[in-house]
Amino acid sequence: MAKPAAIIGQIVLYGAFAAFIGYFSTNPIYKQIPDDVALVKLSMSHLGGRECRKRTAEELAKLPPNMRAPLDCPRGRSDTKIVLELDDKPLYEVIMHPTGLSRDGVGTVFKRFELKAGTYKLAARMNDNLVNPGYNFVKEEQITLKPAQVLVIDFNPDQGGLFFRQAKN
Repeated sequence: MAKPAAIIGQIVLYGAFAAFIGYFSTNPIYKQIPDDVALVKLSMSHLGGRECRKRTAEELAKLPPNMRAPLDCPRGRSDTKIVLELDDKPLYEVIMHPTGLSRDGVGTVFKRFELKAGTYKLAARMNDNLVNPGYNFVKEEQITLKPAQVLVIDFNPDQGGLFFRQAKN
C-alpha cells in the first residue's frame, strides 16, 4: 500500500507537469510572419512539353508503313523555365527538371516570398518547352497584398495557364 507522502508527491509532480504543458501549449505566441507582411507562394507541378521534331521525307520512306508517324517524339520531357518579376525587377528564376528515370515525370517547385503589405506589379512567365524561345504562358497583374494575406501562383491549363489566387486561411 502506498504511503500518503508518496501519493501527495505524485499529485504535485503530475500537477507541475500538466501546468508546464498547459502553459507552453499557448505561450509564447508563435507568429509565422510579422504583422505587416504578406506571403507570395509559387507552388507548381507541371509536365513539360515534348521536344518533337518533324521527320524528313527520306526518314519516313525508310520506315515500315505502320511506323510512319510524321513526328518523332522521344519519351523524355522538356525542362520548364519559370521567371517571376516584381515591379519589373527579377524576383525569382527556376528551371524545373522532369523527374523519373526517363525524364518523363512532372517537375515541381515550391518557393515562398515574404513581402511588405502593399501594391505591386507581379509578372509570372513560363516556358514548358525550351526548344522554343520565349514564354508560352504569361500572367501579369497589379496586386494588392494585405497583411497576413497569402497569394498563390499556380498553373492550370483548364484555367488558361498561369494564375494568381488568394489562399484560404
